[in-house]
This record gives sequence, C-alpha cells and structure tokens, in this order.
Amino acid sequence: MAVLCAGVAGGQQPTVQVRGTVKDAKGAAVTGAAVRLREAAGVDVQAITDGAGRFVLPAVAQGDASVTASARGMEARADVSAAKLVEPMVLVLRPAGNSVGEMEFSDAPKFSVAGVTDWTAVGGHGSDATLRTSESLASATASLPGDGAGAATPDEMKVAAEVREDEDRGEVAKAQERVHAALQAHATANLYRLAGEVDEKGDDPLAAVREFEQAAKLEPSEVNEFEWGSELLVHRAIWQAAAVFEHGAEMYPASVRMQTALGTALFAGARYEQAAERLCKASDLAPEDAEPYEFMGKVELAAPEALACVEPHLARYVRLKPGSSEAHYLYAMALLRRQESAPDAAAVAQAEALLKKAVALDAKCGDGYLELGVLAAQRKDLPTAIGYYSKAIDADPMMADAYYRLAKAYERTGQREKAKEAFAMHDKVTQEQAAATERQRKAVKQFLFAKPGDAPTVATP
Repeated sequence: MAVLCAGVAGGQQPTVQVRGTVKDAKGAAVTGAAVRLREAAGVDVQAITDGAGRFVLPAVAQGDASVTASARGMEARADVSAAKLVEPMVLVLRPAGNSVGEMEFSDAPKFSVAGVTDWTAVGGHGSDATLRTSESLASATASLPGDGAGAATPDEMKVAAEVREDEDRGEVAKAQERVHAALQAHATANLYRLAGEVDEKGDDPLAAVREFEQAAKLEPSEVNEFEWGSELLVHRAIWQAAAVFEHGAEMYPASVRMQTALGTALFAGARYEQAAERLCKASDLAPEDAEPYEFMGKVELAAPEALACVEPHLARYVRLKPGSSEAHYLYAMALLRRQESAPDAAAVAQAEALLKKAVALDAKCGDGYLELGVLAAQRKDLPTAIGYYSKAIDADPMMADAYYRLAKAYERTGQREKAKEAFAMHDKVTQEQAAATERQRKAVKQFLFAKPGDAPTVATP
C-alpha cells in the first residue's frame, strides 16, 4: 500500500497518512494485528489490520515517529519520518523482544531493465557444463513451491479465473488483454503479478519483469520478491536476480525457496562456496524438503572443487530419505568429489555401496550405473564396466558420456566393431543434445540494463 502525503494549507504543518501491510516471516498477511503510531510531539494513533493485513493510520503531523505492530506474541517496530514515507510500508512480525521492522523498499535493489537480446549474450561463468547446470537450476528455481500469495479480492479472483480459462483454451493474447484491462481499472500487486505470469507465457519477458517488479514494490512480500527474482534469473540477469534474492532472504529469513534461489544465482555467478552455504542453510530450515539437497548436489557436481558444507548435508539426506535413489546417488558423488583432493579407499567403497543402492532403488538411475562403470574401469574390470555402461544407456539412451566410455571399454577389450558403433552413437547423441540446447537458449531472451542516467534502448533478437 502506498503512503499518501497530504498538502500544506493555511500555514499548518504538513501531514501524512500512513498506510501499510503487516506480514509474518513467511510473507503471509497478518489479520487483526494492532498497529500503533507514536509521534515525538505526543500524537498517538492506532489501527487494526484487515483481512489482507493492511492498515491505515489517520493523518498526523509531519515529523519523527515510531510505528509498531503486534499479534499473537509477535511484534515489529520501525522508526520513521514523514520524509521517508514515499515507499510502501511493510512490518514483518518477529518473536517479541527480537523484532525487526521491515517497512520500506528503499534498500531494495535498484536497476532498470532496458530491453532484451538473444542468447548469444548469455551471462554466466565457467565451462559449458557449468552453464548448462546453471540454466537447469534457474528453470527449476522458478518452479519451487511456496506458501501462496496473500489474500485476493473477489474482483482479483474473478480476473484470475477468467485468465486461466483463456490460457487453457490456448488464447494467451486474450488473457493478456484481459489482465491489462483489469490493471488499468485498478492496479494492485496481485494483478501486476498475474500480468507478469501471463506476459511471460505470451513471450513478452520485458513487460513481465517490469510487472513483477511493480508488484514487489507496490506490496513487498515473499511471493512478489521471489517471482521478480525468478524472472530475472531465468533471463540470465544473474547479479540483478542475486540482489533481489538477497534482499528477499533478509526480509523473509524463514523462506526456504528464497535461500535456495539465492544459492542458484550465486552459483550462476561462480560464487560456488557462497552458493553452497545458502543451499545448506535452506536445507537446515527444512531438513525434510528434497529441493535444497537436489540443488546442492548438482552444484557440487558442477563446481570446480568439492564444497565444504555439502557432503554432511547429503549424508543427512540419505538418513532422512533412505528410500530415495537420488539421495544415495548425490551423497555418493559428494564422497567421490572429495577423492580428488584427499584419496580415501574406504570412502570410495562407501560411495560404490551407495551407488549400488541407488540403482537398486531405481532401475532408471542411469547416472548411478554410469558411475559404477567408471569405478569398475578404474579397477581395470572392463567386463563389469561394460555391463554398467550398457545399463546406463538402457536407462537413458541420451547419455552421451556412457556411449563414449562404453566405446573406450570395447576398444580396450579388442571389440572394435562394437567400439565403432558406440562412438557413432556418442557423436549422434552429442549433436542432438547440442541442437536441443541451442533451441532452448534461443527461446530465452536475456535482459539488458540501462546504466544510471542512460536513456533506455531496446535490442531484440
């Protein structure tokens, strides 16, 4: 909600009307919270939040003041002045005695999206394998589940239902027209976020990112900041996304997906240790959730070196999810990554046992079969390696590395025709994967940003 400034009349002191929202640590609106504003001059006014967590305090004389909110043993406090009340106020409740008021968006990231360009300007660091992991994690980040948005009005729900019906019929352009018309009639954070979702589907990411940003600034919340950051990340605005997620992680420290998303953005920017720390923190917030483990496991595999906090967390993943093939595979790979700097025969044996458990739990665990083949080849047990490589290909016929290693094993055992066939399949699969990756990258436009003071320019693919 905006804070509206009243004018000065008749020589009276300027006044301001204070509006805002009270939320909990997860970004959910808090209904029935008591909000109180006290001025140094002695003015004391109160309000109660409505069903959307919103409050309005009567106009008071301009000057220094404090705003407090309390509900269910939680509280928040912020020292304010009228001069600062130009951005939405949000008070985030914390346990009483340890409250931190979150009220203005002035500390949020500031940048201007000027246009888009094609995938040839793709951002990121490291090898192509690292880039592919980064792109995969960015897409997965956008799909991370949350606790849902705040309360919507009947009109907003009606528009959303109609938009979804348009999309179900494949009429995305009609859905865009509908939500934009609704925004012109009554601009709200929920409608801006809905417009962002629809415009992204309508291949207009430039409009989408600006709508997600407007939603976050109009009504700061976990869901609005997450959607804004995710849109930036998917379109390879790595450092801008990291800035948004970092701000979101500070505002909503209990948000697992915000920490996970920040870890993803840091990994894309080659901040591997920092990325791992955020993902481990996300896992600590919700040890039963699989997503942080999955993300950290992939980051561990793609990073140049083993990451300190990952191995013990993946060990916990196996303890908590003994029936998970992925848990066993990721922990095994973390153990094997450590061998690069500190060889340990016992750890290798443990990793092999974990890999065997992974393929026993899921016969489609092609990566597990591949690594078992690698371990067998390292022992010079090529017949066993050939068996594992073949099973890896059966599980995933598009596993180029398995074809290559199978071809080398055939070659070393004198099976030249089979080696030739396997090499040919490796080349074919590699070419198909490269073409698929290029198509995917061409479909994702990258954002361009205006420097402070620059006139925005738009470049299109």
